[in-house]
Amino acid sequence: MEAQFQLGDMYYRGAGVPQGYAEAARWFLRAAEQGFADAQFNLGLMYYNGEGVHQNAAEAAKWFRLAAEQGLASAQFNLGTMYDNGEGIPLDHAEAAKWFRLAAEQGHASAQFNLGTMYDNGEGGPQDHAEAAKWYRRAAEQGHADAQNSLATMYDDGEGVPQDHAEAAKWYRLAAEQGVAHAQYNLGLMSGDGKGVPQDHAEAVKWHSLAAEQGFAGAQYNLGLMYANGEGVSQDHAEARRWYHRAAEQGLARAQNNLGFIYGNGVGVPQDHAEAVKWYSLAAEQGFASAQYNLGLMYGNGKGVSQNHAEAGKWYRLATEQGHAGAQYNLGFMYYNGEGVPQDDAEAAKWYRVAAEQGLADAQHGLGLLYYNGEGVPRDPAEAAKWYRRAAEQGFAGAQLNLGLMYYDGEGVPQDDAVAAKWYRVAAEQGLAAAENNVGLLYYNGEGIPQDRAEAAKWYRRAAEQGFAIAQINLGLMYYDGEGVPRDYVMAHMWLSLAAERLDGELLKRATADRDSVASRMTAEATREAQRLAREWRPQVLSANADADQRP
Repeated sequence: MEAQFQLGDMYYRGAGVPQGYAEAARWFLRAAEQGFADAQFNLGLMYYNGEGVHQNAAEAAKWFRLAAEQGLASAQFNLGTMYDNGEGIPLDHAEAAKWFRLAAEQGHASAQFNLGTMYDNGEGGPQDHAEAAKWYRRAAEQGHADAQNSLATMYDDGEGVPQDHAEAAKWYRLAAEQGVAHAQYNLGLMSGDGKGVPQDHAEAVKWHSLAAEQGFAGAQYNLGLMYANGEGVSQDHAEARRWYHRAAEQGLARAQNNLGFIYGNGVGVPQDHAEAVKWYSLAAEQGFASAQYNLGLMYGNGKGVSQNHAEAGKWYRLATEQGHAGAQYNLGFMYYNGEGVPQDDAEAAKWYRVAAEQGLADAQHGLGLLYYNGEGVPRDPAEAAKWYRRAAEQGFAGAQLNLGLMYYDGEGVPQDDAVAAKWYRVAAEQGLAAAENNVGLLYYNGEGIPQDRAEAAKWYRRAAEQGFAIAQINLGLMYYDGEGVPRDYVMAHMWLSLAAERLDGELLKRATADRDSVASRMTAEATREAQRLAREWRPQVLSANADADQRP
């Protein structure tokens, strides 16, 4: 029968005879029927693959079983695989595990890996990560690449073994060098983060590139990030877009979201809001919270789609269900303004609060405003100051200004001009015009800081040059009186004229009266020069001055 097996093998390989699968199968069958295990195994393979015989998974399983029962490890592995997949025999994970174990105990690396996987997933028996790690290790030590990758993952996560990033990196590297894309990706992550290996962005790019070229979407995305940020490679937005695009076409939501951002902001491509909406939509429909938020922004602002506040609210709400703080804040803002939803201050306060508790400075500031004004919540200056402070400590200029105002007025906090000056200044240094004006006010009056009219004029000027009308009045009066600056009626007239263009009510009357008072001391020629300067003046910076104190 061994001669029959050898003859079958010669026909199968075409060694010394013309290659013929049917003839090979005929001789394997003769040997197999006499109980020759290798022939039974080969005949099983021929039935499984449809070589020289009609493909028949049940017949393949029959011959694999006969060889497996004689202890042939390859047959035990194949029979286990057929039970695992329900091919030719009913699916039975317990039976699969039994045959994988028999092959694994003989040192069959793929069987060891599969048995480890079954323990890892709790298939065919109780889940047992330690037992999974044991079998992965046996296969990995034989060079089985997938087992090396799985063992690395267990060290990375601390499942079944003590967490050890260096050990994880070691096994990822062995698998990566054999071309396992998942291992290449993870080794790229570890190199980029300096986890288990020295941080090395160039090394991260190398491994992500290898995985990306194999079509691994996560690596394509990360490679796009590295090109976008210039980490390990020269910054290249076109290359970033190319890799995001490849990952996005595979359906990776975070890549679709980033591609939407690129088109929406014109990063390395012509700005195209409609294209941005397309990619945001694909990611949002997969439940990606950041894309849902971004799509809400597009509907809210009417970019790439017709403006639709109700649709914006729908996408914000979906993102809020995943805890997206920006969406929670924006949904609150919609309730506050009654955009796309009924106006409801209490509902606005609810959403501001959940976002504020996640640390979003905009929401902390917004919640502070609601407490200060008693909108949707009982008026509580102390609670307002608490939320302003949290936002202010994150550098939110509007909150810094408002906290300074509370210290200046002694509302919700002890009155303290020096602390007010501190918060006004940090907001002013960010260019917030109302805060610049208030710093000027404190220098002018010597409140909380030493009186210094020249310094007052400097800060009034910074606010005035942004178009902040109260500062323009204040600076104009300083030129009129010659305080902190040389007396200059032309400049005084110019600044007071500019303020008058921006004000109404009592403040307009004041600016107009002050300007007319200056004009009464000027020649016609000087007045014309002041008017020319006012016509030609342009603000240097546009600044959001909402919620700012406008006291002169």
